[in-house]
Amino acid sequence: MGSYRRAQNNGDHMRNVEAITLTLLLGCQSVPSKEPNPVTTTTEPTPYDTEALVEALVTEHGEGARPRARTGVKQVAALWRAEDGDLAAFVKSSFIADEAERTKTFARLEATFEQIDGHLYEINREVRRPTDLDVGPLLPVDRLLAQIDPFAHLSEDLFRTKVAFVALLNFPLSTLDERTRDGAEWSRRRWAETRLAGRFSRRVPSEVSQHVAAVDAENDLYISQYNLWMHHVLTKDGARRFPSGQRLISHWNLRDELKSGYADAEHGLAKQRTIVKLMERIVTQSIPAVVIDNPHVDYDPFANQVTVAPKDSVEADAPAGRAEADPTPEPDVRYQRLLAAFESRRRADRYAPTAPTAIRRAFEEGREIPEARVKALFEAVLTSPLVKQVAARIEERLGRPLEPQDLWYDGFKARASIDPAKLDAMTKAKYPNAAAFQNDLVDILTGLGFKAPRASYLADRIVVDASRGAGHAMPALRRQDKPRLRTRIGPDGMDYKGYNIAIHELGHNVEQVFSLYDVDHTLLSGVPNNAFTEALAFVFQNRDLELLGLDVDDAEAEKMRALSAFWSTWEIAGVALVDTAVWHWMYEHPDATPAELREATVQIAKDLWNRHYAPVLGKKDSPLLAVYSHMIAYPLYLPNYPLGHLIAFQIEEQIEKAGDLGGEFERMAKYGSVTPDLWMKNATGHPVQAEPLLRAVERALK
Repeated sequence: MGSYRRAQNNGDHMRNVEAITLTLLLGCQSVPSKEPNPVTTTTEPTPYDTEALVEALVTEHGEGARPRARTGVKQVAALWRAEDGDLAAFVKSSFIADEAERTKTFARLEATFEQIDGHLYEINREVRRPTDLDVGPLLPVDRLLAQIDPFAHLSEDLFRTKVAFVALLNFPLSTLDERTRDGAEWSRRRWAETRLAGRFSRRVPSEVSQHVAAVDAENDLYISQYNLWMHHVLTKDGARRFPSGQRLISHWNLRDELKSGYADAEHGLAKQRTIVKLMERIVTQSIPAVVIDNPHVDYDPFANQVTVAPKDSVEADAPAGRAEADPTPEPDVRYQRLLAAFESRRRADRYAPTAPTAIRRAFEEGREIPEARVKALFEAVLTSPLVKQVAARIEERLGRPLEPQDLWYDGFKARASIDPAKLDAMTKAKYPNAAAFQNDLVDILTGLGFKAPRASYLADRIVVDASRGAGHAMPALRRQDKPRLRTRIGPDGMDYKGYNIAIHELGHNVEQVFSLYDVDHTLLSGVPNNAFTEALAFVFQNRDLELLGLDVDDAEAEKMRALSAFWSTWEIAGVALVDTAVWHWMYEHPDATPAELREATVQIAKDLWNRHYAPVLGKKDSPLLAVYSHMIAYPLYLPNYPLGHLIAFQIEEQIEKAGDLGGEFERMAKYGSVTPDLWMKNATGHPVQAEPLLRAVERALK
């Protein structure tokens, strides 16, 4: 599903995006006012004679101090405000000319920020515990607790106390162009210094940060409670085809249930078409509100009709709900929440002059890859002639023309031929609760290829929890803490969907351990961006059946892996482009209503569908590409997935060449948060690119 990550280079606390990440949400239907709340700290930076300040430092410390003095004074003056006091006095007293003292200061700040970030993050995790984890019914106060952001005042406090200015005066900021052009020649210390200064590259008032956190918490809870009771969702012939008690979260579980339909020869196609129609109702907000997370009504998504469920069909342990055939649609809540996310982030725009939109911050600061290059990578897949060739192969396998649900065709994976009920039975028996999965971590990791001592090292640093939502991974930000693995576990155990997510999240967690505990500088902890942690998680997820002891033909699996990765990338690339296009639309229409945003989103999804997907999947004007819950819960996170697929394929090639998954995974993960291409060159010898995947697909088709 995703990983919570912290921003690597701009001083924001982790939250992807992702990232950071990772996130599970609320049912509040109120929307903040369109007008930004008043911000108490509005003083603009004051112009200063920086050259005079530099000359004073050179006079005191010698000509050799000039380059650092000029850089540091400029960086401080750009963010200094009148209420901060006497700039000249600060510069004179805080410039560190002695290199030994500067090294000690660097080490002190690195160690201190690890503890500050780590402890505040633990508080963040704890206040969100009731909304993130399956610990019983939510209390009214839990929604309020989830809105607390322990990081909200940290940046401003560090500026107010002048700690931020000490860092900016004595350590260099860098631009993305500089990091991309020169980063390969930098020492690890130089990289850590630019990450240290980078956390203070902008000065966002705490009120703005707190508002973003509050909105994100509400969006998280909204999505985590967006469940459908599938026994009460009727197929087109009016039949109940889904099992009693099956409660699926949108969109993750709905998509995974659709994928499982390929193994159901009798009813799979009817169930898939039903899920597609259900997804379309969610996107267009034509779904009746009473249907959401309510097992007391039946729903026909084709006719869009609700009826009271017969008493003998209602699950014995069903929670309370409205037994009322109310056809009133959900009142554009999905788009109210999306607008709230946009409006909260727009308030930060004025404080980020080098990246004055959330879109630019997501690409240039969060991913450190310009949007144009990311789009070009996706277009290379979307427009490839291989798409129709792979589609023809799928049609041969299915024995029918492709339909919209085949966007998520899963038949290139070994599990497509296995009865989903068999997989559920296996995982439920093996993992009846979170503790069982926790206790099996060493065996899972050795099964993946980690040597026993390293498997134990990793397992000792990962905590498994039962998630209220679909699942996610939460990192640790200090070495005395432990990353958390969250996945959904039902009362009768972990079904295959939960297990598949758990193996994916375990990949995140292992990366998080190596990139924190084993990196040489904690200021470089993490990976370049969330696409990389997704890529490393895919490496684990691709091996979930092998870990269950199911036989996989290695030679055939290699071909199928290429075809599967290509089709998945083709699918999610369009989703990512829709996500980004919707944010561009919101910036172009900042006063839009939820209804206008809904109409625009549906049209954007249809247009992109008609351009790239309708010629392959046979139906025009489908809004399916806008169904992903990330659009609401993880703003601008979706591009990480297609990037992650491309990166994962390059990583998989390197692992296969080396023949050592555990050793290669560790070597790559602990390289830290440098620029994407530099990380990839260290990992595989090549920058991020689409060509290796395309070449592999050509070989597989031949």
